[in-house]
Parts: sequence; C-alpha cells; structure tokens
Amino acid sequence: MSDEQSRPRRLTRAETKARTRALLLEAAAQVFARKGYAGASVDDIAETAGFSTGALYSNFKNKDELFIELLSSRSTSRLSEAVALVSGQFDSAEGTQEAMSRYLVEVADNEMDFAALQAEFWLYAIRRPEFRESLAAQFCTYRDDLAAVLAERAKSRGRAVDAPFDHVATVLLTLFQGLARLRRTDPELVPDDLYGEAAHWLFVGLGASFEAPGKKD
Repeated sequence: MSDEQSRPRRLTRAETKARTRALLLEAAAQVFARKGYAGASVDDIAETAGFSTGALYSNFKNKDELFIELLSSRSTSRLSEAVALVSGQFDSAEGTQEAMSRYLVEVADNEMDFAALQAEFWLYAIRRPEFRESLAAQFCTYRDDLAAVLAERAKSRGRAVDAPFDHVATVLLTLFQGLARLRRTDPELVPDDLYGEAAHWLFVGLGASFEAPGKKD
C-alpha cells in the first residue's frame, strides 16, 4: 500500500463544519445537563468540545440558537425512533408491546443526562410562547406519522378505521415520556413490561369502544 493510500482522507470543508457542529452539540448536551441552561456559558461549551468560542460563534449565533438546535435534534431523534418502533413489522401485537417496553427501559435506564436536558427544555419552552408553538408543531409532526401507522395497521387487521388515532398517538407518546421520567425516579414504580401492558389496555379499550353493539355512527 502506498503512503498516499495509507493516509486518511482529508475532510472537505463541509464535512469539517458538520463535525464541528456535532461536537459542539454533544458538548452543549453535557454542559446543559450538568449546569442547567442559566448556568451554562458558551465558554464552558466551547472548552468541553475542545474549540475556541470563535468556533462556536461561527456555527451558532448565540447560546439560545445552540440550545434550540440541541432540543430539536434530541427530541426529533427520540420521537422518530418511537414511531419507527411501532411501524416495525412484528409477528403479533404482543411483539410490538414487548419491543416498546424494552425501548422505554433502555431510554430510561441509560440516558440520565437526557432526563436533565428534557427538564431544561421544558422550562425553556414554557417561558417562551413563540418557542412553545414550534415545539408543539414538531410534536404534531411525529404524532401524525404515528397516527397514520396506527390507522394502517388497524386497516390491515380488519379493525375500526374511524378511531381517533391522532389522540391515541398523543397518549402513546406522552405516556412514554411520563413513564420514562418516573422510572428514572424509581425503577420499581415502572416494571420492565409496564409500557407495553399500558398500550395493550389502551387498545383493548379502544376496540371495545368502537366495536360495541349499537354504537352510534
């Protein structure tokens, strides 16, 4: 192998910039989780990432912009993973429920820093009406994706297709968030299979409601 072939490929300018942004976001997650939004400074974040503050400001206008992008990327990742999980083609409803429970346990037990970030995100959003609207719109995107998946699965199984799947999706996503938060407080309060069981209860009740004799149109 020649010396030229053995040398690592030099990153393009765009790749370097993307890598720098990713490292800054990862450092910001650590600092915000440890110190909170108010206590974190751009100096702390830049130093943790191994860059100068100039590098930070060349990628983000200010701490607010960095925080918002971090919130968007982390929330989008978790919600998209949840939707993908329910979209998975498991052999049975029980298989989906078991997978949902495993995912909740994985998130709750291994992402304590993310729990602190979620609290900071919520406090940040609740104090800024304009940001709440953006956060709600983001949630609705994933709620609608999940609702579409649920409707399609119901149709393929010959179940009621006029159920309020947007409401069901809202409950499933927020139930996940709430149970994950509670499990981080005390794992014994949220057994490993509780989320899947709760989802089962929800769908049993939904089925009974829409399949009961004499149901009004």
